[in-house]
Amino acid sequence: MNRRLTLIVAAVAGLGMVAGCAAPSAPGWTFAPAASPTSGTLAGASPAATLGTLEIEAFDLGFTPAQLTVDRPGRYEVRLSNTGLVPHDVTFPDGAFAHAGPGEQVGVVVDVPAGGVSFLCSIPGHAAAGMEGSIVVRGQAAGGDDHGGPLPAGEVAADPNAPAYAPRDASAPARLPGDVHDIDLVITEQQMTVAPGFAQAVWTFGGTVPGPVIRVKVGDTIRVHLKNPAGSKLSHSIDFHASQVAWNDEMRSIAPGEELVYEWRADYAGVWMYHCGTAPALHHIANGMYGMVIVEPRAGLAPVDHEFAIVQSEWYLGPQGQPTDLEKAMAAAPAPDFVLFNGVADQYKDHPLEVGTGKRVRIFVLNTGPSIDSSFHVVGTIFDTVVKEGVSLERGNDGAWGSQAVDLAPAQGAFVEFTTAEDGLYPMVTHAFNFVGRGALGLIQAGDGDPAS
Repeated sequence: MNRRLTLIVAAVAGLGMVAGCAAPSAPGWTFAPAASPTSGTLAGASPAATLGTLEIEAFDLGFTPAQLTVDRPGRYEVRLSNTGLVPHDVTFPDGAFAHAGPGEQVGVVVDVPAGGVSFLCSIPGHAAAGMEGSIVVRGQAAGGDDHGGPLPAGEVAADPNAPAYAPRDASAPARLPGDVHDIDLVITEQQMTVAPGFAQAVWTFGGTVPGPVIRVKVGDTIRVHLKNPAGSKLSHSIDFHASQVAWNDEMRSIAPGEELVYEWRADYAGVWMYHCGTAPALHHIANGMYGMVIVEPRAGLAPVDHEFAIVQSEWYLGPQGQPTDLEKAMAAAPAPDFVLFNGVADQYKDHPLEVGTGKRVRIFVLNTGPSIDSSFHVVGTIFDTVVKEGVSLERGNDGAWGSQAVDLAPAQGAFVEFTTAEDGLYPMVTHAFNFVGRGALGLIQAGDGDPAS
């Protein structure tokens, strides 16, 4: 590699230094603790051995009442009625808990100390969304920490033993043949390395973050067979922005072990988002449940030499090996630990997208957020074609107009086209440069990458 190319690589690598990865994490449980002898159904509780019965209703997403008062310390039976549409539980710091599906009533016996006790719903994201409460003894304040559970690690530090990440092929898939498409989409809850040294417990469509790119044309019928395996911990759903269906029909949540068929017709062309909409939807999107749909015009798109699909998104790190931190994601001024392309920070800096010099390149780009805008830009070239949310800039227009960046709010998509003028490296970034150093950087390599060769 000659000196000029070495300087380019060094400069780009400097842009990609990951900063601000260690961030405080709010206390709370991410998954329900193992069942204890004091948990069970109403039939398993022992009211005779208690000082009374406390009634709590779980709804989506909260408890009522959220604070209960007892006259003296001692053992009480807590009855939980779930009037929501998704499972909930009531969990105490000593591990006692009761889990209730929609419409169920369950009970658990708990010891209330003189200082009182806190409780929460331990299903990921529910406590951070407001499902917390306390039992206080009259004249005393509630005990326990503010999430009712033990504190996790206060910082998310890189783990040198975290598995290596799996690079994602950014090539855009070919359009599905035919006019009717049956697609199996299996939900997974799994571990994924989202940046070197950082593993999270992600939720996915089809085992990848983002989910698979679905490419069809206007007029096609799409039947997605969504499957939530029995081994899942959570209910999930799917929302295709390219569809026109009732929210409370195909977009309904399905519990572990359930399936649904989401059928829709592609009536409009565009680059569309799909995502999980189960409450809290912010957590499900922030934890990996999103993907891209490309709907081509009925006549198709003109052929090009290279096509890529790039999804910008954010990670709000939870503790190593746990789901993302919903409280961080809910901040009014979002400060993600990583902003990135196709699920892994800086992966295309380490694995550049290769194109031929002077060849025509098309990139389908989608910003899934959930909260940060994108200013998609490729350094060293100009977009001569842009189609954003149905608005077009066409190559060869009378005024010779071009585009330097495409602004995309969360859930907006576009495609851009350009050519590279010479062999070399062309960084792909969001031009909000405070996020380039947090993973929103990739390289497009034209030819051998050396402009002097």
